[in-house]
Amino acid sequence: MADEERNEQAQEETPVEPEASAETPAEPQPEAPPEEPGPPVPEPESPEPTPEPAPPSEPVAEAEEAREPAEGEEAPAEEQPDAAAAAPPRKKRKRVPRSERRQRPKAKREQTGERKPITRAPKPEGERGRRQERRGVVVSAAMDKTIVVRVDVVKAHRRYKKVVRRSQRFHAHDEQNQAKAGDIVRIVETRPLSKTKNWRLAEVVEAAK
Repeated sequence: MADEERNEQAQEETPVEPEASAETPAEPQPEAPPEEPGPPVPEPESPEPTPEPAPPSEPVAEAEEAREPAEGEEAPAEEQPDAAAAAPPRKKRKRVPRSERRQRPKAKREQTGERKPITRAPKPEGERGRRQERRGVVVSAAMDKTIVVRVDVVKAHRRYKKVVRRSQRFHAHDEQNQAKAGDIVRIVETRPLSKTKNWRLAEVVEAAK
């Protein structure tokens, strides 16, 4: 009895292997009938065998492009668009001293044996431009060859018609120191003779009494 119980326990413990599924055998395909040999076709004769072109490396390039950089990695420099990289590199010009540079020939003019004489047109003689004149009273003759002339201007106002009297002083050049204080003189505009003198004495109209 004990032996039978042990055998039953052993049978329960042993795993039962599943039955192999019965696979349906593939149906045999009918074999194609052997081709009957036909008349031989003459092949065109080629003078030289053409070498086969090397297989393009497109799959490799596509695989590299398909590979995307990881999150922490940066895109390589080749993939980043760069205007300078796209443009063709410029060839650097060698520095050459000015004396050694190629000189461009200048077009030479045809030289004639005779030279034209230099002729100057005669200067036209004309009257000098109109110069301003003033008439006034000598206020001071203390300086050498310089007098101070006061010119009084009497003018009516444009709008109110009021008579306005104004005076202005001029420094005039007196070469011979002939004018004295109180004389009525006529002065003429001239070139700048000093910082303040742009006038010269023309004549003494009336001497002081």
